Amino acid sequence: MCPTLLVLTDFSAGANRSLKVAVNFAHLLEAQLVVLHVHRDSLLDPERFTGKLSGESYEATMRALHSLVRQLPVPALAEVGQGLLPDVVADAIRRYHPLLVVLSRPDAENIPDELATTTALQLLRSSSFPLLVVPPATTKMTAPRHVLLAADGGEFGVDEHGDALRHVLAALHAPVTLVHVTESATQHTAAQAYETVAGAGLTRDLPRVSTNHICHASPTQGLLQAVAAQRADLLVVLARPRSVWGELFHRSVTAQLLLHSPVPVLVLPVQNTPARKRPPRPTETDGLLYSI
Repeated sequence: MCPTLLVLTDFSAGANRSLKVAVNFAHLLEAQLVVLHVHRDSLLDPERFTGKLSGESYEATMRALHSLVRQLPVPALAEVGQGLLPDVVADAIRRYHPLLVVLSRPDAENIPDELATTTALQLLRSSSFPLLVVPPATTKMTAPRHVLLAADGGEFGVDEHGDALRHVLAALHAPVTLVHVTESATQHTAAQAYETVAGAGLTRDLPRVSTNHICHASPTQGLLQAVAAQRADLLVVLARPRSVWGELFHRSVTAQLLLHSPVPVLVLPVQNTPARKRPPRPTETDGLLYSI
C-alpha cells in the first residue's frame, strides 16, 4: 500500500512552505499526500467571533483546495473537514493511517511561550502521533541532508510509529547525529544515550549514527546550538507522555523547540518504560528525554 503523508493547510504562506517540504518527503518516500483543510463554520465554534475563522463557504474552500492539489507534482487527495481541528485530524488519521502529519508553525516569536498556542501543541495534547512541524522562517524546502536526533539516555519504548520514523530516516539517506546535552562536561554519557535509542530499534536499517555531546545548562539552547554548529536541517525529538499532558507543558523542551527551532522538528511520541539497573545519571527535566 502506498504510504501517506497528511498535510494540514489553511492556505497561508507558512502552510504553503510546509506543503513544499511535504512534497519533497513524498518524493523520497514514494508517498501520496492527503491535503487537509479544517473548515470551521459552526455558530458554536469558540473562535466564531474572534476574526480567526475564514468567511469562505464550504464549497469555495473545496474548490480552492482542489485547485491547490491539482498543481502538486506528487499524487495527492484533497480533504475538507468540518469541526474542531483535533477531532478532524484524528478522523483523518484513522482513515488514512499516515506516516506523518505535516503542518506549519505560526510566527509567534514576539509572544511569550506561556501565551503561545499552536496547532502542533494542540495535536500533541490530543493524540500521540508523529508530527513534522515546519517553522515559518524556513527557506530550505528540499529534503534534509543532516538529521539531529535528541536523546539523553532515559529509556523509552516505541509502537508502530517507531517503524514510521525508521522508514522516513532510511529514505532520507542523510547522516544522523545523536545529540546529548548535559550540564556537566562528561561525554561518556552520550554512549548511554545511544544505547537507549538503539535499544528501542530506531537506528535499525540506518547507516552509522554518530554522537555529539553538548555541555549546556539548558537542553533547549544546547540543541539549538548543535543545530547551528552542525548546519542540520531536521531535528528529531522524542516526546514522553508527561511532556504533553503536564501543567507546565509550555516549559518543556518539546514545546520550546516547536516554538523556536529554525529548522523543521519531527516529534515522535514515545512511552515510558521501567529503567534497567545502571549507574545513576542526571535527573530528567520536564520535557523530552533531556538531563539537567
